[in-house]
Amino acid sequence: MSDIIRSADWFKAPSLRNIVEALSDEHGGPRIVGGAVRDSLLGLGVSDVDLATTLLPKEVMDRLEQAGIKSVPTGVEHGTVTAVADGKNYEITTLRRDVATDGRRAVVAFSTDWTEDAARRDFTINALYADGHTGEIFDYFNGQQDLKSGIVRFIGEADERIAEDYLRILRFFRFFARFGTGPADDRALAACAKGAHGLTALSRERIAQELTRLITLPNPILSVQLMKECRIFAQFLPELDDKVVEKLETVVRREAQHNLDISLAARLLTLLPRDPVAVDKVSARLKLSNRLREQLLHRVSGELPTESNVREIAYRWGMTCAIDVVNLYASDNIFEKCIARLTGWSLPVFEIKGGDVIAMGVPAGPMVARTLQSLEQYWIDQDFPAMEEMFTKSVQIVGELLSATRKA
Repeated sequence: MSDIIRSADWFKAPSLRNIVEALSDEHGGPRIVGGAVRDSLLGLGVSDVDLATTLLPKEVMDRLEQAGIKSVPTGVEHGTVTAVADGKNYEITTLRRDVATDGRRAVVAFSTDWTEDAARRDFTINALYADGHTGEIFDYFNGQQDLKSGIVRFIGEADERIAEDYLRILRFFRFFARFGTGPADDRALAACAKGAHGLTALSRERIAQELTRLITLPNPILSVQLMKECRIFAQFLPELDDKVVEKLETVVRREAQHNLDISLAARLLTLLPRDPVAVDKVSARLKLSNRLREQLLHRVSGELPTESNVREIAYRWGMTCAIDVVNLYASDNIFEKCIARLTGWSLPVFEIKGGDVIAMGVPAGPMVARTLQSLEQYWIDQDFPAMEEMFTKSVQIVGELLSATRKA
């Protein structure tokens, strides 16, 4: 297994080699820890590389400075320093043990014991270390076997790990959606259900971040189903749609069948009723960004998608919005037709302006705006004819309108 690590491009990167050399210590460090090791063993791409060291944060920064490597004290009180080299960020954390926890944050003491550091992590598959020099893997809790077996398992007692940080409940379901290939661990599920009340103590931002990471995985269906059964959502999302699993299954299936991009907005809306008031309430509670909040509201406002109105939805709110609305709310008997109406179609531009309408005889003033709106809606209703044709038709429509106005 060490060969897999040693041959990885990220491991051979000169920036990492320089950091490892600068931070060598008498306790076998530094070591690569967590996701980079786990994902490399699975043959997955690695984007972030984290290191663990027995050196105290100040010495880490001093040694990096001596080696000409920029360091940033991103979390010194918790032992974390970020090294910046060749445009890449490497988080370097001193070995720790928990002194006290309250379910949201921990008071830590620094350590030189690798096993002690591993024991405070959440899951066995995340407690894998690799020697920074040789790539040798250190596995203190049988994480490699769990990884092969598709098991997501808490280290030690699940209740204790959850009580240290209740966000681990959501992390369990996210990691199960990513790496689980068999039945979920019964003890983990029981502990998550038992500790779910603790989610109410977490910031809404932390919950929203973890929820969005889960819901946008390729296939989060089983995790969402288990979360519903364990009443996890009840703690922060009482508006959960009772048909969430069926809705999510439909969206995931349609994405796969038509090679559609995973949409955060569409995935989130599978959790909720098609109700603008409820959606806006949830957006505010979870402190979603204004942009995402607006996207969600656009998708639940207005009419349900049909073959005749789907292009208007795209024109008014964007192609991505229209695809999401179809994916979410089109019935199976019209879904294919709606997608076909959007495929290969470019959003047109309504080129008639106020000056054009005035040139057609409409007097300047409020009537110009009303006339433009009428012409635009006609253009939409006629399925967006070419603008040359529309200009000709507009002259006729405006003439009839002016004639009717004079008669009135």
